[in-house]
Amino acid sequence: MRIARFEHQGRVCFGSVKDQAVTALEGSLFDKPRETAAIFPLAAVRLLCPVSPSKIVCVGQNYLGHIQELGVPVPREPVIFFKPPSCLIGPGAAVVYPAGAKRVDYEGELAAVIGRTMTKAPEAEALKYVLGYACFNDVTERALVKKDPLLLSLAKGFDTFGPCGPFVVTGVDPGNLEIKTYLNGRVVQEDNTRNCVFSLERILHYVSARMTLNPGDVVITGTPKGIAPMKPGDLVEVEIEGLGRLRNPVRTSVG
Repeated sequence: MRIARFEHQGRVCFGSVKDQAVTALEGSLFDKPRETAAIFPLAAVRLLCPVSPSKIVCVGQNYLGHIQELGVPVPREPVIFFKPPSCLIGPGAAVVYPAGAKRVDYEGELAAVIGRTMTKAPEAEALKYVLGYACFNDVTERALVKKDPLLLSLAKGFDTFGPCGPFVVTGVDPGNLEIKTYLNGRVVQEDNTRNCVFSLERILHYVSARMTLNPGDVVITGTPKGIAPMKPGDLVEVEIEGLGRLRNPVRTSVG
């Protein structure tokens, strides 16, 4: 199932996407939502960020190639930080290059969306708590990180620095997915989630042992090697096998 969040004639709805149409859903997204009779062509709606989480939990240094390009040791435990929900944008929305920013990087990642309250979940049971998966771009102001690693969450928390979508997709094996990032049509990142240091099961077990994950929360799982700057006028796309392609232009700050 592909789940979208969309706006049509001023109304925001969740919907089930089939082919090139979306059927509006009623009821809770996390408790067997029902399809309605309202069906719209995808071209007639505006796709939004498909989730509205209480928190975005991020994992750093989780692909061996990326660890090597950073020149840091392989971590013994997941490296956890956070992005604020206010950074989220949907497919097609612009990443805004902050005024005064020195270097803004793309980071294509797999996102897991939590489907039910998760506390101290056993690793073997962890994926049962996941509603589905989406593409994510963990946009980062790299110069701030180089200035002071303690500014990591600030560097990743600017408004528009969390493109997510286009859909949340259920029934996917997160442990073996091809992931690619494109900059202006050119592949700049390419890997497979099987090459992660920490599996999603391990990450969810680790995080839920320390904090409760709520329905709708997002856990992003690290980026492959190939991070590099983008600039206003660029188009960045994150494509993950079975999940679709998330496209976002980059523009300058106004005002």
